[in-house]
Amino acid sequence: MIKTLCPRDYNEALYVGHFFRTGTPVVMDLTKLPDSEAKQFVDFAAGLVFGRGGDMDRLSPKVFLLMPRGMTERSSAADEAR
Repeated sequence: MIKTLCPRDYNEALYVGHFFRTGTPVVMDLTKLPDSEAKQFVDFAAGLVFGRGGDMDRLSPKVFLLMPRGMTERSSAADEAR
């Protein structure tokens, strides 16, 4: 399961952290936020991913995929098999 979140303000960073820490990949759609708040979310997500050993990919200019640690290892192995 992948959780898609479309936060409307920075207070919703709590939900991003909650789902990511439980091992659920999170798509963060920041298109409804002004650039200044979107940057805060990206900074928060970068710290979260770094601290938990996961990975973050940009899907479009304001949409990001946060993958927990175990998910990144599987995707790396799949890439090497190609």
